[in-house]
Amino acid sequence: MINKVILVGNVGADPEIRTTESGVKVANLRLATTERTFDRQTNTAKEYTEWHSIVLWRGLADVVDRYVRKGSQLYIEGSLRSREWTDRENQKHFSVEIVASDMKLLGRRSDNSGNGGERLSGGNGGGYQQPQQSYGQPAQPQGYAPTPVPVQQPPVAAPAEDPDDLPF
Repeated sequence: MINKVILVGNVGADPEIRTTESGVKVANLRLATTERTFDRQTNTAKEYTEWHSIVLWRGLADVVDRYVRKGSQLYIEGSLRSREWTDRENQKHFSVEIVASDMKLLGRRSDNSGNGGERLSGGNGGGYQQPQQSYGQPAQPQGYAPTPVPVQQPPVAAPAEDPDDLPF
């Protein structure tokens, strides 16, 4: 079974960062995604904006705390979780959240500068460059390189028996 969500959108307000009683950091944020369509009959463009509740734990929450602010553009990958609870007035509530497993900072460098204007990657002063590593779990060990996929080479003709009899 698959439960996977991929979103690219903008953060609607500064993230809420907290630490659980056991010392685990968690970040909550609202992400807006906008779908644009064009109605050919009326010759007008329409926009549909959806708001998503995103939950990020541990290392992802640390990155959010340092770099993400209102207006930041993010790539989020995770899974849907639904929750139901009863508030103090005995009212039942239901919500759907995305529990993030991967996050990438997008947009311009100034959008994601965070506390103290730290930079995530080098550059020549141009636009924001996406970091080399995404901030998901599980993290790959330092120096990790995926195994290359072998490329099928065309068959090579057998070498001529006489080295002086080369085709060129």
